[in-house]
Amino acid sequence: MKKTLNIAIIGMGFMGRAHSNGWSQLNKFFDTDFNICLKAVAGNSETRLKAFAEKWGYEEYTTDWRTLIDRDDIDVIDILTPTYLHKEMALAAMKAGKHVICEKPCALTWQDCREMAQMAKEMGVVTYLNHNYRRVPAVMLAKQMIEEGKLGTIYHYRGTYLQEWIMDEEFPVTWQLKKETAGGGPLYDLTSHNADLARYLVGEPVSVSAVLKTIVKERPEPGENSAVFSAGDTSSSTKKLPVTVDDAAFMILEFENGAIGNIDSSRFAAGRKNYNCFEIYGSKGALCFDLERMNELQYYDATVDADHQGYRTIMVTEGTHPYVGAWWPQGHIIGYEHTFVHAFKDFTDAISKNTEMIPNFEDGEKIIKILQAAQISSKEGRKVQLADMK
Repeated sequence: MKKTLNIAIIGMGFMGRAHSNGWSQLNKFFDTDFNICLKAVAGNSETRLKAFAEKWGYEEYTTDWRTLIDRDDIDVIDILTPTYLHKEMALAAMKAGKHVICEKPCALTWQDCREMAQMAKEMGVVTYLNHNYRRVPAVMLAKQMIEEGKLGTIYHYRGTYLQEWIMDEEFPVTWQLKKETAGGGPLYDLTSHNADLARYLVGEPVSVSAVLKTIVKERPEPGENSAVFSAGDTSSSTKKLPVTVDDAAFMILEFENGAIGNIDSSRFAAGRKNYNCFEIYGSKGALCFDLERMNELQYYDATVDADHQGYRTIMVTEGTHPYVGAWWPQGHIIGYEHTFVHAFKDFTDAISKNTEMIPNFEDGEKIIKILQAAQISSKEGRKVQLADMK
């Protein structure tokens, strides 16, 4: 008989729904060693919590996340809160012997991430930092093709992550626009994803050069219903607050294997809703991926004769492609929400097999170090060597 794995999440909203759906779907499509039980949800609004718990099937809810930590009947703490809360919650959970999932970015500083990683090692628990785009089947296929040598020597990586959701200058200063609570703007929110993909697909960066810019420097204070993608009602206040994070971040990387790369991110890209792309160029070919066409991978084979060269589209919907065999027949596409199910499948496998989950808090440390190097580079107008950051 399968063991039961009891899940508690801290946080609701967009990510609360995404994670709850992922946990709910896991055993319906993948064979795992556990029965998944949605045990409890914690948040800061009892009214919203009650409705959320009922909708997603959680047995209990609480406005005090600390009450979940020492409970013997909870195995996994899944943290979906603003970035500045991650470290305290993760450390408390790991100290209590819980396995931990944490939304990105990992923490405000790379030193905080290191402390989290050290605690995970000390307690022998499995941690997962949710960079879910690694688990898009097309991205996994790209990784396989690179490892098979299809691209030869990697020359350069180009990553882009663009949105438009705060172009309205009347959008308020929510927690995402304050350095003390978010760490950075799109640099932390968006570039973190592409930095993770660059590390996953190409290798470890050794230096960073960057230019960051805050386009709108003051905004209204948030209203009662202001949230990440919703301005809410700010009509009751005329007070302006400073924006203390970047609105756009452009970064150049040098990798330890000799490749170079650039990553640009912005929340001021008109018409871009969630434009997340990468291109990888090598001596034998190239790969291109666009999240808005997430079931496709563009591949250019430079080794064939010139008469037959050209980019071709690989539809990553075959049962032999990563994860796809658990879903629908060939040609039937999957979506964003499936990446969470894939991540939780690998996470539960890591628990049952006592193996490492990737990316984890150690990866979080490396990612945040890259992002903080970008902040230093932009502020001081120089290239930053990651090895010099102690």
